[in-house]
Amino acid sequence: MNRRQLLASTFAATPFFAQTRRPKNVLLLIADDLGLHTGAYGDRTARTPNLDRLSNEGVTFNNAFCTTASCSASRSVILSGLQNHSNGQYGHAHAEHHMAYLPPVQPFPALLKQSGYRTGFIGKLHVEPVERFGWDMPKPHGGRAVTEMAEIGRDFIRGAGDKSWYLHVGFTDPHRAGRGFANQQYRGVKWTPFDPAKVRVPSYLPDLPGVREEVAEYYQAANRLDQGVGMFLDVLKETGQLDNTLVIFMSDNGMPFANAKTNCYDAGLHLPLIVRAPGAKPGLRNNAMVNWTSIAPTILDYAGAAPPGYPLHGRSFLPILEQENAAGWDEVHFSHTFHEITMYYPVRGIRTRRYKYMRNLFPELEFPHASDLWESKTWQGILQGGDNATVGRRPVGQYLHRAGEELYDITADPDEVRNLAGVPAHQATLMELRQKVHAFRRETRDPWLVLSQYKGEPGSKPAPLPKKKASE
Repeated sequence: MNRRQLLASTFAATPFFAQTRRPKNVLLLIADDLGLHTGAYGDRTARTPNLDRLSNEGVTFNNAFCTTASCSASRSVILSGLQNHSNGQYGHAHAEHHMAYLPPVQPFPALLKQSGYRTGFIGKLHVEPVERFGWDMPKPHGGRAVTEMAEIGRDFIRGAGDKSWYLHVGFTDPHRAGRGFANQQYRGVKWTPFDPAKVRVPSYLPDLPGVREEVAEYYQAANRLDQGVGMFLDVLKETGQLDNTLVIFMSDNGMPFANAKTNCYDAGLHLPLIVRAPGAKPGLRNNAMVNWTSIAPTILDYAGAAPPGYPLHGRSFLPILEQENAAGWDEVHFSHTFHEITMYYPVRGIRTRRYKYMRNLFPELEFPHASDLWESKTWQGILQGGDNATVGRRPVGQYLHRAGEELYDITADPDEVRNLAGVPAHQATLMELRQKVHAFRRETRDPWLVLSQYKGEPGSKPAPLPKKKASE
């Protein structure tokens, strides 16, 4: 059975794929630094009616995770289906950071184009080299001006005619804009401020005045993003493309606060994923554990496009989209290396339904800060607490100086504060997850694995010394 026959059989077995000759379009909507702060995920502070509507019309994943909580590196994974330590874009792509895909990497939009798709992006891409994609419509338009973005999207869709299209929409909200969240008036966007006194401060942050002020600004930026999502859904309806378009909404990493963005704690990795597939049952909740390496194979699967000539690190979740509890989707891996070039803190790990294991490759380093997080009122307010300062329930000293291995029971300790790596009762779990992470690194050809030969990395044996010749 060849590739196209295999795909055809997959679609035939998947009831929500309508048998139609209409173009099979894909709209990928990516938020910038949005955690689980939507009504669909139970946040009562958030005002996200459009995302909640999308959730009611589609499938909401309860256990979706990015692989690295850093904008550029995370997007490199989304667009390639490869972990960032394998695709070459280990951190930021812009300015002096200038990290980029390795020469063999083929981002999936380029593969869609080879299959006859019209492709375009609007707003934030943050992956290099841009020419590798071969976009039919590259529009790096400001990602907060959502009205203009939707207008560009409408023109792109109308211009596709009867051709299938892929549209990549990179919002900039609710990412920080320097020291604030760019909460200003934009054309066509309703001004929706939040009262700092009434917002819910996440348990992984301290309840300080500066924190409340910034969390309120974050929620307002998230509302602007939500309005943009609604505009794009309206465009699909207006152009008659709503019921033949796979719509995927997701975020690149968690909220831009300490303990979340750039961290491998759940506040940074556990994110929204809402999928509206043509013909799929609406309003479903899917408990499968998926990560962002699955986005590329899922979209290629839906489009019937040929994959690259090398194995991807994820798998399509289309066959289990309508299953509440699919078997065999019970763990995900993650891998962080850089944020900015000065933010080097490589971590490799695994998240199961109960536990998380992290291997910090250089625990002797102080955990670094993204520039916008360091300058924030939140972090500067935390520092004013001196020796008694905490980041949520975590002492600042513990936040900045981490153990080589971290093991957490997520069910009993959701804020991941009590490290069980040194607890005798958890040694069997530690060994099991340590070995799984080592196997994951070998399978994905992690270049940092060479450290095990001379650094004594747990879970691997150092390379044997060369044998001496008899004459030596």
